[in-house]
Amino acid sequence: MGKVYRDAQDALAGVLRDGMMIMSGGFGLCGIPSLLIGAIRESGVRDLTIVSNNAGIDDAGLGLLLQTRQVRKMISSYVGENATFARQFLAGELEIEFNPQGTLAERIRAGGAGIPAFYTKTGVGTAVAEGKPTAEFDGETYVQERGIVADLSIIHAWKGDEEGNLIYRRTARNFNPMMATAARMTVAQVEHLVQPGDLDPDHIVTPGIFVKRLVQVGPGFEKRIEQRTTRKKLMA
Repeated sequence: MGKVYRDAQDALAGVLRDGMMIMSGGFGLCGIPSLLIGAIRESGVRDLTIVSNNAGIDDAGLGLLLQTRQVRKMISSYVGENATFARQFLAGELEIEFNPQGTLAERIRAGGAGIPAFYTKTGVGTAVAEGKPTAEFDGETYVQERGIVADLSIIHAWKGDEEGNLIYRRTARNFNPMMATAARMTVAQVEHLVQPGDLDPDHIVTPGIFVKRLVQVGPGFEKRIEQRTTRKKLMA
């Protein structure tokens, strides 16, 4: 069976279940797999653990899953742009596992590389290190962090071929490549889908061996801007 599916719902058919761990690529709203997030929302699965740098905003990205209370736990670095997230956390309705951003990235990379744990100085002596093993190397204390392997990764790529080879565009790359390697099933949405052999091998970031299913975004696909910053036009 080919890897290309008709739409996001088909691409996730038979994969989703209650209580699973899902990695979701993106940084803010940049490079997020919005079609796949929408399909998860429509599926109605619940009690999800979501691994993502942040939780999007209230009306976009992973914020949509928080609105429907499908998320039980977030493993994240930053959640300051989402009022729904803050409200549910303060009410005791949402569990949070905060990670320094570099630690989160390395936990994901380690999971994809088959590394069960590693040591880092980041977080030593803070709440981040509570309950975790520590060790001394060269006279310095390090805290042990575990690699993460999810049940499902959903990612966004700029271009892909029908064999699942992927290319990302600029900052929309962010967490997507490492998450593609760190799950038992990876489903990607791509903006441009091409035939095998049409991608320059030197430009491929994620080899197709990591990607099980693909869906192409439609022509009306919207790329939201989280914060638009402008300045007054300078007069000549």
